[in-house]
Amino acid sequence: MAVETKEYRAEARFQRVSPQKARLVLDLIKGLGVEQALTTAAFTKKRIAPVIHKLLTSAVDNAKYVSGERGIDLDVDNLYVKTALANDGPRLKRIRPAPMGRAFRYQRRTTHIVLTVAERAEATGKGEEPKKATKKKAAK
Repeated sequence: MAVETKEYRAEARFQRVSPQKARLVLDLIKGLGVEQALTTAAFTKKRIAPVIHKLLTSAVDNAKYVSGERGIDLDVDNLYVKTALANDGPRLKRIRPAPMGRAFRYQRRTTHIVLTVAERAEATGKGEEPKKATKKKAAK
């Protein structure tokens, strides 16, 4: 029987930064525990880092609220960042003046950031099979 893990998410939409730049910070915190991810986001020197810190705090608060509403026993110290995505948002088309009365078009990119936190599975050994060592047969 499969054990269901609860996931709690938070979104920040229409952020005025390119998805590539947001992914640099998100890749730093993906898979970390919440406390370590908050510390990493707080001390990262990127412009989007405070937004990601605020978003991670929001995801943890969502987890506390939903678990309290549904009566789920949640250990906040056991939460980790399960997924961290930076998707493309709408692009703002702008025009830059060019020589001889012409104009060049460029695009300002926006980002939709999605963070998901989940509780780590307890390593009690229930439902887990020990990995067997595979041996290669010697050739005759």
